[in-house]
Amino acid sequence: MVMKFTIQRSSFLEGIQKTLSIVEKKTTMPILNNILIRTANNKITIVATDREIGLVADYDAETLTEGDVTVSARKLYEMIREIEGDVVQFESNENHRVTVTSQKIIYKIPGLPADDFPSVMDDCSEVSFYNIAGQLIERLIRKTSFAMSGDEMRKNLNGVFFETLMDESGKKRLIMIATDGHRLAMANMDMGEKAFLQLEKGIIIPRKGLSEIRRIIEDVEEEILVGVRQGMCVIRTNSTMLRVSLVDAEYPDYRRVIPAEKGVVVTVDKDVILHALKRMSVISSERYSGVIITLSDGKMVLESTNPDVGEAKDEIEVAYHDKDISAGYNVKYLIDAIEVIDEKKVVFEIGVGMKPGVIKNDGNDDYMCIIMPLKAQ
Repeated sequence: MVMKFTIQRSSFLEGIQKTLSIVEKKTTMPILNNILIRTANNKITIVATDREIGLVADYDAETLTEGDVTVSARKLYEMIREIEGDVVQFESNENHRVTVTSQKIIYKIPGLPADDFPSVMDDCSEVSFYNIAGQLIERLIRKTSFAMSGDEMRKNLNGVFFETLMDESGKKRLIMIATDGHRLAMANMDMGEKAFLQLEKGIIIPRKGLSEIRRIIEDVEEEILVGVRQGMCVIRTNSTMLRVSLVDAEYPDYRRVIPAEKGVVVTVDKDVILHALKRMSVISSERYSGVIITLSDGKMVLESTNPDVGEAKDEIEVAYHDKDISAGYNVKYLIDAIEVIDEKKVVFEIGVGMKPGVIKNDGNDDYMCIIMPLKAQ
């Protein structure tokens, strides 16, 4: 079908760029390397999918002839990126051959018929949506995603667990959990009386899907719409709809990991301990990534030893006046856990006798990260 439109280069480039992390690079279906472009009512719709994730986004354009075509996402992105004009003319003919023009540059590339493109949002019509501030969801993702497992074989840990629960006061809380078996990050927020999804059993959002959710909501200041139905999560903004297939697996009972007894509690300045840990990490490697933390009267001493690199030692002042205790942790895990804290102070519970350490906010219970200690050498 013949199609022709004119669009601002910046809008077109933004729309195509959003699809690049979704389209399949290696696939038995070549059309999944393509994006579907459809015109109607002075808008273009850009659609991308890898079958597990689907994206539909609308952009303003001057549509001269309505129609649709699919074209290589990567090649089209590279063309638009290198064009220097502010306006792009896009046209496809009856043979699905695409012509892209701006100023004096003319590109011609083959496309494929839109009829061959998988349907993306047909099964989303019966999803019930609920309003929520996109920044709140982004905050939950930021405070947990670093702890996801990178092991593709453990698909239930290769994502985040998302649930809603009633607390003791009857308020609804959204909870997001991530763990790789060595650490567990948990963030939650109070929804008050606001109507929202019922997720008592929880859902697992896969790593790639989580990245796409974060990508489309990170610059959105208004509320977004969230819905879950039959193994999929759907996110809607004013101009974009994202469908993510959920992980069909059982998530471990994270409550069993939360220590029943408090460790030795010390409150420290976030920036001070973060910089001290980063100084320790300078000599760390994949084989040697530990830091020994010792609390003694009025100070916290940090020590790292790497036979391949050398040694590091630092100390910071803390309000601690009790017997000396020591524990070892992966220095990167501590940095990851502390970096996402927004408050100026950090509460560090150091486990005694090979019990896990806990990093928390100072002043609220919206976040915690549990980190297993390193075994003594």
